[in-house]
Amino acid sequence: MLTLNNKTLSYDRAFTHAGIQYPANWLRLATLEERNALGITESADPATYDQRFYWGVDNPKELAGLKTLWSNTQNEIAGSLLAPSDWVIIKAKETGGHIPSAWKTYRAAVRTACNTRQTEINAVADVPALMELLFGAATVTQQKKDSEGVGMVEPDTITVDGKEEANPVAGDPVMETVTNPAIATAWPTPI
Repeated sequence: MLTLNNKTLSYDRAFTHAGIQYPANWLRLATLEERNALGITESADPATYDQRFYWGVDNPKELAGLKTLWSNTQNEIAGSLLAPSDWVIIKAKETGGHIPSAWKTYRAAVRTACNTRQTEINAVADVPALMELLFGAATVTQQKKDSEGVGMVEPDTITVDGKEEANPVAGDPVMETVTNPAIATAWPTPI
């Protein structure tokens, strides 16, 4: 964050100082010395937080209330996923027709996913775990483990062109990208 006389400056925005108008690109083009000469200082941006889960930085909302809120949200999502096919069900009931099996399967999958997601929400132990469950990345990179669950590391030597050589990354962990085990069950793909 750039400041001048306790006012925040933004890149690509013109500003005035000591009666001089500086163009929008001045901050990008100016050297550090030119900025310092004007008295522009740079500091870390203020800490941010997700207002859906926190009252402020390091001040989480009550977990029980968040669980209730997000559990109810799953019902709303399920309802919105089921709504486009409601007419199929109503028409079949009104006309004595049949409900296509694909629709029955999809609607059952939506209800199952909703119930599973609500169980997952109820099982979280803290606010960061709830955030990860609902909004975490689809994949994570972690140390690869052998069949006994021990973290694998790069070997001391490698074979290059048929010759054994010292491994420049010996002892470093062997990493792999896997599906994030901490995210919620996915909703079914709509028909």
